[in-house]
Amino acid sequence: MPAPFLSHVGGLEVESYFDPASATFSHLLIDSPSRQAMLIDPVLALEASTGRIDTQQADRILQRLQARELRLSAILETHLHADHISAADYLRSLTGARIAVSAAVPAVQKSLRRLYKLPPLSMQPFDLLMADGEQLNFGELQVQAWHTPGHTPACLSWLVLQEGRHSAAFVGDTLLAPDLGTGRCDFPGGDARQLYRSINRLLSLPPQTPLYFCHDYPPQERDAAWMTTVEEQRQCNLQVRDGISEDAYVALRQQRDATLAPPRQMQAALQLNLFAGRLPEPLSDGQRYMKVPLSLD
Repeated sequence: MPAPFLSHVGGLEVESYFDPASATFSHLLIDSPSRQAMLIDPVLALEASTGRIDTQQADRILQRLQARELRLSAILETHLHADHISAADYLRSLTGARIAVSAAVPAVQKSLRRLYKLPPLSMQPFDLLMADGEQLNFGELQVQAWHTPGHTPACLSWLVLQEGRHSAAFVGDTLLAPDLGTGRCDFPGGDARQLYRSINRLLSLPPQTPLYFCHDYPPQERDAAWMTTVEEQRQCNLQVRDGISEDAYVALRQQRDATLAPPRQMQAALQLNLFAGRLPEPLSDGQRYMKVPLSLD
C-alpha cells in the first residue's frame, strides 16, 4: 500500500491514506497535544469474485493509532458510500469510537431498505446524527458538520475550526481534483443543482483553505491528489470554476453522468453501509449473505 500523505494545518495533523482499489482517501485527523484522533471515510476492501472482506487498510490505521498512543474519538462519514464498504463498524468494535453521519441519513436508509427488501432497523447503527452546523470537540479543536447534498441527499462536509475559524474542509464527493470536476449526481436522490449550491458554499471559504477529497481517479500523467485549495478550485475546476453558471454546470454534470457505469461494489456497499459497514449475521451454515437485485433488461 502507498505511504500516507502527510500535511499540517495549524495545530492539526492530517494523514491521508489512499486505497487504490476503490480510489478512496481515508483521512486521519490528529490533535497531538490531547492525543486525540478522528477518522474520515475508512475503507474495507472487497474481493468480489470470492466475497472475501479485507481489513488491511483499516488495520494499518489502527496500528498507526496504537504506535502513536492516540485515542480515536470519532469516525466521521461524509455519506453512505456506493463505491466501497465502510470500515466504520469494524473500527468502532475495536476502539469504541462513535460514528457520526448526516441527520439526513435515516431517509436514505429507509429508501435502501425498500430497495433491498430489508427489515426495519432494530436500532440506529450510527451513534451521532449531525445537524447542519453542529460541532464535535476534538482536543483544542472543533469539527463542524456542513450539509452539502447533491451527490446524495445526505452528504456532509467536515470543517475543522481552530480558534473559532474554519481552517480545513473534508469535502467527501462534492469536489474532486480540479482536472476531474465534481462528484456524480445520478444516484437515487442526487441533484446537480443542489450540488452546485453546496459547492458554492464550500468555495465561499477563504481562498487558501485546504479542501481534502474523498476520492481521486488520477490520469497517468499525475499521482493521486488528496487535497487542493478553494482558490485552485475556483480558478481551475473543470466543471465549477468561477464563471460557470448553475445551468451550465447542471448540463455538464447530467451529460457526464449519462456516460458513467455504476460503481463495481455498489450492491455490496449500499447494503452494508446503511448499517455503518456492519456485515450481515451468519446463517445456520456459518456463511454471511447479501441480496443482489437481478434484471433481464
